[in-house]
Amino acid sequence: MHVSRIFIERPVMTGLVTFAIFLFGLVGFRALPVAALPSVDYPTIQVIAALPGASPETMASSVATPLERE
Repeated sequence: MHVSRIFIERPVMTGLVTFAIFLFGLVGFRALPVAALPSVDYPTIQVIAALPGASPETMASSVATPLERE
């Protein structure tokens, strides 16, 4: 027996099943947490490196560049 024949021969059952699927979808949709601006936590890392008395060029070449490679 084909699946479509079951639904063609039983139109009341087809209507009730369709209504039940619609109702479950509506209830599920209303239960979804939706926000215009959701709060998202992006993964971040913070690295602090200090070399007292060093110029910006020295910090860039000796400290920052090797750290960026890793």
